[in-house]
Amino acid sequence: MNKDYFLNGAGDYSIPRIALDKEPENCPEELKYLFEHSVVDDALDYLGHPDSVLLRNGNILTVYPSGHGKGAIRSAISCDSGLTYTEKIENMPSSWSGSRETPTVYRLEFCDGSERLLLVCGNPDWNDGLGSVGGFNCSVSDDEGKNWSEFELFYGKKDGCDYNTIVALASLTRLKENGKFADKWMGLFHDNNFVNYKTILTFEDGRMKWSRPEPYLSEYRDIEKEADICEVECIRSGCGAGNELCLITRCNTKKYNSLLFFSSDEGESWSAPRIAPSALNGERHKADYLPDGRLFIDFRSIERDYDKLMKYDPGCGRNWFSEGWVAWVGTYEDLKSGREGQYRLKLAHTYIEGQTVPEVKADADTGYCGNVVLPDGTLVCATYGKFGERNADGSLKTYVVSKRIKMGDVDKLYDYLKNA
Repeated sequence: MNKDYFLNGAGDYSIPRIALDKEPENCPEELKYLFEHSVVDDALDYLGHPDSVLLRNGNILTVYPSGHGKGAIRSAISCDSGLTYTEKIENMPSSWSGSRETPTVYRLEFCDGSERLLLVCGNPDWNDGLGSVGGFNCSVSDDEGKNWSEFELFYGKKDGCDYNTIVALASLTRLKENGKFADKWMGLFHDNNFVNYKTILTFEDGRMKWSRPEPYLSEYRDIEKEADICEVECIRSGCGAGNELCLITRCNTKKYNSLLFFSSDEGESWSAPRIAPSALNGERHKADYLPDGRLFIDFRSIERDYDKLMKYDPGCGRNWFSEGWVAWVGTYEDLKSGREGQYRLKLAHTYIEGQTVPEVKADADTGYCGNVVLPDGTLVCATYGKFGERNADGSLKTYVVSKRIKMGDVDKLYDYLKNA
């Protein structure tokens, strides 16, 4: 067994990299599932950018566009905890066929105990001749995803607004008032100038109200523009119940590692940015707390270490390469203190033409993840990428998959690999 492949990182980080993209020799039977993934949807030549939500009946709803970041919204539902995806939303709103961006889906929990599901899509101009209506579209469901309202547009050009809204909403965070959770949420998105906006969601007589979007990193505009900050994830401390917020950013210029910002006043102001450890560097982070209090954050890997770049991708003409779909495991305290964390996981291999087996270097067109945590602690995470299937013309197909992980089993796998 090549222990180096399974445990050693490709980038500039020192925590163990545990490869879950190919099964090691003599793997214990109960751990073999960690190296498997399920196909969510592979019906088109290119499917990408999923998001997921856990329904109250235990099913998993995953939504995604019919193309690269845009196209009619598709859906898939798993009724067996992510093992298979055999159903879809039956009563799909007709307006979803005109979606212009990656859909994101969230559960809203209200102070009176009621709940709603919310789906949001932006309306950027893709320079494809179709233009843009601007702003962002919202649909809601009051019956656990069986029926959805038609898109309602907020802050579009019809309202005299010109927000070229991209990845709306990259995150949606319930806010507190006087130390207690309120019926109030902060949504984040960016535009094509890499200005990052926040908008606050409230309800009045059951109807959505979004505050006019406003830049929230204006104090740090120089670094925001130099790094091209975008697709920001927001994490609340204290396993989601604490009083501090942490932002993790994508830095699109690749001049910096991902940046971290902190707020102790519910997003009214933010600390100066900190550079994230390389183990956490990447794009479109999606974070969830596990039952034991650890954080699981999956994302698109971006590796900027020059020596490793020369080893794994010489002559690429870029200042970075990718390990593909990866995850970071650690604690909120690790984020706060700048520690590297506990593990880095390579979740599944996204193939580059010419590769026949998983390698360290992978295709970077992946990430944008949908995660749910089941009552038994199993994490079901979904993403898109080239996982080995091919189109009719022989090219690698891009499609949506999901993976099941129990972190206790990852701990066991680490011990097995370390001692093998």
